[in-house]
Amino acid sequence: MIAVFSDLDGTLLDHETYDWSPARPVLERLRAGGHALILASSKTAAEIAPLRAQMGFAQCPAIVENGAGLLPAEADAVTEARSHPQLLAILRRVRAETRAPFRGFSDWSVAEIAARTGLSPEAAEAAARRDFSEPGLFGGPPAAEADFVTALNRAGVSATRGGRFMTLSFGADKGARLREIARALQASATVALGDAPNDMGLLETADHGIVIPNPAHAGLPTLPGEEGPAAHITRAAQPGPAGWATALGALLDRLGAT
Repeated sequence: MIAVFSDLDGTLLDHETYDWSPARPVLERLRAGGHALILASSKTAAEIAPLRAQMGFAQCPAIVENGAGLLPAEADAVTEARSHPQLLAILRRVRAETRAPFRGFSDWSVAEIAARTGLSPEAAEAAARRDFSEPGLFGGPPAAEADFVTALNRAGVSATRGGRFMTLSFGADKGARLREIARALQASATVALGDAPNDMGLLETADHGIVIPNPAHAGLPTLPGEEGPAAHITRAAQPGPAGWATALGALLDRLGAT
């Protein structure tokens, strides 16, 4: 059984429309072959649970909030203890002038989240239900942002760039979750697909990584796993779910997967 770990926004989901229909044939191929699809996103459990079911992979676990949480198979909510309140408490303790340019989901109304993400009001409400992390935007110059991140790091909080937002968490990592899930599933091979800096650990950890181009941001630099005789990371030719489907389908062919 091959375990496919996929980011969502800008990867399996179109960056602007959130459509994933171009990937349907490959999703059906994964299901028919008995392979696993593990969604790995900065999205919340409330967002991922219904999407996972719509795609036909409710029987698979999912990585939520950039790896800070794990959504069990067939579950609608995480079972791990929430750390979001502690995260906000640390954020409030950062010097006021240092944190002032940062605005996160907890500062915005559901309507503001919908406007900034393009989500429906219902989907934006689910995005606001954070358990482990705080996405947001830093409105200051790079030097001020660096000071902000340094202050967070000193307090044990990491800041990771995604396709749209900077996400704060207690050192969550998609790559560590990949290893944990792959062991539990006894996967014969692991594949990872992603488009943003918060996917780099996932891409480097998997047996096979596929970078999905995203015109909405600068894209990833050349990764160590793309170079040398042991290179295991390639790049899709198209963005979004169309590029996802073409690149993953070709890899499954090379692996001799049914």
